[in-house]
Amino acid sequence: MPDKPSVMFVCVHNAGRSQMAAGWLTRLAGDRIEVRSAGSAPAEQINPVAVEAMAEAGVDITAAQPTALTTEAVQDSDVVITMGCGDACPIFPGKRYEDWELDDPAGQGIEAVRPIRDEIRARIEKLIAELDAG
Repeated sequence: MPDKPSVMFVCVHNAGRSQMAAGWLTRLAGDRIEVRSAGSAPAEQINPVAVEAMAEAGVDITAAQPTALTTEAVQDSDVVITMGCGDACPIFPGKRYEDWELDDPAGQGIEAVRPIRDEIRARIEKLIAELDAG
């Protein structure tokens, strides 16, 4: 792995889970890890309840925009974490792939999104520890 690993978070709409994960990784790892996120069918805007949930935890993701998944972005990433995008994610040899089964915050209220946010943070903390060690 290079000096600065890159992590790509992928979900269908790139409006909730992957944006929260990118926000957490950026906040907790600083500039030690390059952070990307994308969606196989990106939404027009980020989920406002995801923005609200992250703001409650002190992480501002208001500037985030859903982005289309590209083969190049996956190829340029060391770790690819999918969150329900299924077969839409291209597979390249030598990459680390993980699938995080998380509830989709789309259409959910803040009470349902908070536990998703907290689960993502726990997984991000574990990922950072693994990348720092490895």
